[in-house]
Amino acid sequence: MTVEQGQQQTSSSTLGAQTLVRGLRALRAVALSPTGTSIAELAEYLGVHRSIANRILAALADARLIARGPDGRFRGAVGLVSLAEGGLSALSIAVKPHLAALADEVGATVSLFVREGDDAVALTVVESARQGFRMGFQVGDRHVIDRGAAGLALRVLEPPRDSDSDRVKDARARGYARTFGEVEPNLHGLAIPLQISGIDCCINMVSNRPEVLDAALDPALAACARLAESVEQSA
Repeated sequence: MTVEQGQQQTSSSTLGAQTLVRGLRALRAVALSPTGTSIAELAEYLGVHRSIANRILAALADARLIARGPDGRFRGAVGLVSLAEGGLSALSIAVKPHLAALADEVGATVSLFVREGDDAVALTVVESARQGFRMGFQVGDRHVIDRGAAGLALRVLEPPRDSDSDRVKDARARGYARTFGEVEPNLHGLAIPLQISGIDCCINMVSNRPEVLDAALDPALAACARLAESVEQSA
């Protein structure tokens, strides 16, 4: 290989990497926008000409990762489902050690809940060896988002609205949700909302003893901060 050929290959590789990074940034911007993204908005976000933004969006649409709506704005499409499933699986693996450590520290069942439509779904569940009995929660368990501490915490992550219930407003102001008997009789719930890699989720703790959750709040808040930082650094 000549020096000139080597320079051309390096230049080509650099250009390819730049295109990939732009494409990933564009996909993330579109997927996380609740109102969709226009060509002009993406061009400004990426700092590129509209023609380049248009080509990136067209390529993502061809891959069925995004779709253009009647209003001309691009939103996530069906191709994101498989990516989301893989992302949630990776998230579950990444957070489990943190949940296990928290469960052992506070003596409560700890789980990671994510939102799926109008449901709160348990993605990861860890029981504490210090508990006197099994709670019976399992990965995949779900309940409507308007019930339980986990559902309330996920509601907190929605954009604030005047129509929000008082308990959503209170939980948003406190930074955590606390409930009793809304999903399972005689069980207390404590949930802390957080976003990890753009995914709305919450750390949920359950116990039949309210004093356990009273003492768990500060350790849980600290664990959430460590967990989010750890996942973001490994992303």
